[in-house]
Amino acid sequence: MCKRFFFNIFIWALPALACVACHEVEEWDNDAQGNFEALWTVVDEHYCFFEQKGVDWDACRVKYGERVYNGMPSAMLFEVCAEMLDELQDGHVNLSSGFNTSYYTRWWSDYPQNFDERLVEQYYLGFDCHRLGAVQYNVLNENIGYVRYPSFASGLGSGNLDAILSYFSLCTGLIIDLRDNGGGSMDYAKDLARRLLRERTLAGYMVNKTGPGHNDVSEPFAYYFDPVPQPNIAWAKPTVVLVNRSTFSAANNFVSVVRYLPNVKIVGARTGGGSGMPLNMELPCGWSVRMSSVSILDARGQSTEGGIDPSPGCVVDLDPVAALSGHDTMIDRAIEILNNWPN
Repeated sequence: MCKRFFFNIFIWALPALACVACHEVEEWDNDAQGNFEALWTVVDEHYCFFEQKGVDWDACRVKYGERVYNGMPSAMLFEVCAEMLDELQDGHVNLSSGFNTSYYTRWWSDYPQNFDERLVEQYYLGFDCHRLGAVQYNVLNENIGYVRYPSFASGLGSGNLDAILSYFSLCTGLIIDLRDNGGGSMDYAKDLARRLLRERTLAGYMVNKTGPGHNDVSEPFAYYFDPVPQPNIAWAKPTVVLVNRSTFSAANNFVSVVRYLPNVKIVGARTGGGSGMPLNMELPCGWSVRMSSVSILDARGQSTEGGIDPSPGCVVDLDPVAALSGHDTMIDRAIEILNNWPN
């Protein structure tokens, strides 16, 4: 049976500028070839990074379409489709069925992990550190505050952020550790970023798909973050944000916003990127495909899809030999930078 599809794209956190794109999409039969063509077509029309990544999507249609035939097992069709999606090299692209979900891993698996949770807990936080949900925090020996925020899948809430920053009120600097933070809600990332702002700040730009062509996109339009109002507590002292390749999606967006602030330095290794806002669509067989459909640029109009480099002079990896003696060389470098911050 044929199915007809409609989709809507809603821009995050911009109700006044909410952009909705709606159009009727082609019909496909619910067989192997129909589902393959549906997948290829919806990605072709709605994915936003073809040009940036240099992917020949037409060639992918030929390459993988040769392996598709009606009557093939569903698991085999799924694998062919998943392999085709991997050509996009995008951690925001997934195919989900009732028996499997595809996931492109090489955006992080081909890089050093640069994080050891046990090392941090044992030698820096202490096993009895303060905890709010998944967040851990403590004052380090050098009178520097340290917050480990492992995921933006859940928020802290305004009161909890006030409590943490109040606890650090006598500290000379702050480390926000976003290593292995794979993202979550951009609203929660925004809540944290606003604590570092002194004035209304250009956070970046969004570029929407406006039609089915690869270059059918809108002009970039700006979005802004405002600092938290009083009596909420803001943080204006020197700050280091620790990142690794697994700092992705909403965490990557946080880094893209705060990287240009005068009181912030990004320390560690290049982030994992993931600057496309995902769109979900359904195939005739009921499988769901998620893809990047809205490109987010930083405040200077630069794409961060491929990741964000640390601040100049702030590149550092985790030394596994030093870790054996209880030293996280990335945290140590952050402490050194904060202790030598220019007045």
